[in-house]
Amino acid sequence: MTMMPRSLSRRVLAAAVLLTAVSTTACGTDAVPAAAAEAAKPADDPLAIEVGPELKLDIATGEPEQRPVTSVLEVAAHLEADETRLARIGAPVTGRIVELAVNVGQPVRRGQVIATIHSAEIAAAESDFLESGTEHHLATTAVERARQLLDAGVIGTAELQRREAELQRATAHRAAARQRLTVLGVPAEAIDTVERTRVVDSVTQVVATSAGHVLERLVTPGQVVEIAEVLCVVADLSSLWVVADVPEHGIDALSLGKAVEAVIPALHDETIGGRLSFVGATVNPDTRTIRARMDLPNPTGRYKPAMLVTMRLVDAGSPQWTVPSSAVVREGNDEGVFVQTGPNRYLLKTVELGNESGDQRVLLKGVDPGTKIVVQGAFHLNNQRRRLSVQAE
Repeated sequence: MTMMPRSLSRRVLAAAVLLTAVSTTACGTDAVPAAAAEAAKPADDPLAIEVGPELKLDIATGEPEQRPVTSVLEVAAHLEADETRLARIGAPVTGRIVELAVNVGQPVRRGQVIATIHSAEIAAAESDFLESGTEHHLATTAVERARQLLDAGVIGTAELQRREAELQRATAHRAAARQRLTVLGVPAEAIDTVERTRVVDSVTQVVATSAGHVLERLVTPGQVVEIAEVLCVVADLSSLWVVADVPEHGIDALSLGKAVEAVIPALHDETIGGRLSFVGATVNPDTRTIRARMDLPNPTGRYKPAMLVTMRLVDAGSPQWTVPSSAVVREGNDEGVFVQTGPNRYLLKTVELGNESGDQRVLLKGVDPGTKIVVQGAFHLNNQRRRLSVQAE
């Protein structure tokens, strides 16, 4: 057998391998159609992509637009009783509670008995009132007798005047004793009863000074209370406050009378519109917040104190440059848009974006006004760019 030269043998083997590769590429199932190869081509820059006619049909371009941007600041809030409709009912005297007639959540009417207190102070005041009444009666009788004696020539005018002065002191003492009982919370009817029966009653009743619901009950039966100590808190819940502590960086959104919204999650995100009725004059140094509130009518009692609320502060703001949300793609931790750099060529540029307003995003930096960007199909275009970048590695 004639041996083939080694160099010729290598050429034949290379030709056979090349022929096999060409045959496999042309006929194998993994072959890439020519149309697909032309649809998108990788560029030297991994952030760039060149597209073919088919892919370009799915892409629409535009430019950043300047439009009024509505900014919304959402802060956590809650419902509170309107403090102008709230009454803290205190003990008028020092004493022991012998009966407590209300519980938390219970509705009360104005004048309803809240508690009964046994007090030695009441007994002493009633005794003084009865004594002043006796003095007044004796002084009145003495004046009448003196006038009769003066008419009969038995006494002089000076004696009548002395007795009239004693009557004036007795009258003042009686008025002061009655006023003291009133200050101690004894009703006028009870004072008249003591005067009529001349029986000292050391018990006084505490009544509600306004109608509403009992929010707090701070004492228990048998407890000794001091004068002015709060027994319970009653609030009229027909109107509530929506109270929020707004971070100080949102101070531009705060102004008295500003339109706001309150969203109540517990009531299926029910949204109530209103206006700010109060804006704090100072910043809380511990929380760096400013207190703001909105009045919330509650005639049916649907809303409850302590309910959680989200307060929305809406600000129309000034015109700003924006791009459609559909133009924005995320690449890692950055956001970007595709800028058109040629008839069929696009480059992904990182941009800094602000708040979302409808279907727009505020454009802060990264793309100049007038630049052609992809406003539709950016997500699909970015997927193609990623795929081609991987294949090119």
